[in-house]
Amino acid sequence: MEPAWTVKAEARYVRTSPQKARLVVDQIRGRAAGEALFALQSTNKRVAPIVEKVLRSAMANAKNRREADEDLLYIAEAYVNEGPRQKRVRPAPMGRAYRYQRRTSHIVVKVAQKGAEE
Repeated sequence: MEPAWTVKAEARYVRTSPQKARLVVDQIRGRAAGEALFALQSTNKRVAPIVEKVLRSAMANAKNRREADEDLLYIAEAYVNEGPRQKRVRPAPMGRAYRYQRRTSHIVVKVAQKGAEE
């Protein structure tokens, strides 16, 4: 069943690889918002506070735009897209250079309210 409305928050150009961010986002998808906050606070990953900030922003957006009840909010969608890559060069032996990439992510969290049929 599709929710009547969803409210979105997004963090763009986060300096972490999408693969690492997806590990954290996969843990909270489909959960209640309060339960997801607790899960993020107890997750020992560097990106977890960033995802928590995005979730709190989505919850605040729902409260301000839709006057939603925070206890009824759940995560309707949560995903991580790949952002632009910064291409860098590292010195290598014998005057050579090794190229590497610094990856960025776009983290998106959408929340909805249970029983929000209008």
